[in-house]
Amino acid sequence: MRLAAAILAVCCMAGAARGNDAIPESLTGARGDPQRGRAIVANRQVGLCLLCHSGPFPEERFQGNLAPSLAGAGTRWSEGQLRLRIVDSGRLNPATIMPAYYRTEGLVRVAPAWRGKSILSAEQIEDVVAFLATLKN
Repeated sequence: MRLAAAILAVCCMAGAARGNDAIPESLTGARGDPQRGRAIVANRQVGLCLLCHSGPFPEERFQGNLAPSLAGAGTRWSEGQLRLRIVDSGRLNPATIMPAYYRTEGLVRVAPAWRGKSILSAEQIEDVVAFLATLKN
């Protein structure tokens, strides 16, 4: 299943280079869990999202301001657009500082222990997408 998801992601990302701005299909073939996604986004040791982003997390102090707020993400972007931005935002903006959370090839300055490993699993990506899609305000 993981190989099929990786092939799907690569094919969809190739489409992004041609002007498509989304990975329309789930990487796992299933919808993610928004509650698990929220936990990943808010966790400073897993998703690390709040280092750069702010959002509707009143319990979290010291949220980032380097990237767009996550508030309203579900209104601004479709699930497919959110998925591509998490999988590999460099396909949309080669100068981005956002890490490629699911891409493993073609990266530079990766510690040997992390080479060939994605930051998040396909399931975690889908959980984050499901959560961000709920953020309508």
